[in-house]
Amino acid sequence: MTVADEDLAIVEKQLGRAPRGVLEVSYRTPDGQPGVVKTAPKLPDGTPFPTLYYLTDPRLTAEASRLEVAQVMKWMEARLKDPKLADDYQRAHEHYLAKRNAIADLGTDFSGGGMPERVKCLHVLIAYALAEGPGHFRFGDEAVALAAEHGDLRGTALPADWPTTADLGIEVAADGTARVKE
Repeated sequence: MTVADEDLAIVEKQLGRAPRGVLEVSYRTPDGQPGVVKTAPKLPDGTPFPTLYYLTDPRLTAEASRLEVAQVMKWMEARLKDPKLADDYQRAHEHYLAKRNAIADLGTDFSGGGMPERVKCLHVLIAYALAEGPGHFRFGDEAVALAAEHGDLRGTALPADWPTTADLGIEVAADGTARVKE
């Protein structure tokens, strides 16, 4: 796999440092910017790097950080008691590992974002969801929908046709807290 030098230069500006181990741009924003890169499980110097999908667009990373501060991870993690959500998250974890191990097996069952027992990093969940597309896993769909609606990023940094919070049955209060509609 090769990545265009122009894309690597943009990613370097986005990150404020030279990107490492980039295999491809896995998601490009509607306005044409690299938004997620796929990273080799082992960096060029041999360092293990288990984060397969890495969020690069500053608009997306800022919104993922805002969602983390708003405690969205705790809200999602508390919902893992629901067997259907836990199974969905487990399948997402297994798919992530299979994709990463197809490139290089790190000999670990650590995937990313805390999967499958925890919701630890929305940057990873958003990157993974965008790389795989809507409908791949529930928490990814939710995180992208929340980012799209709060950050007014739909159609610029995020797909215009990504499911909305209303489509997903999520109600967002004025203070930014979310809940699943009963």
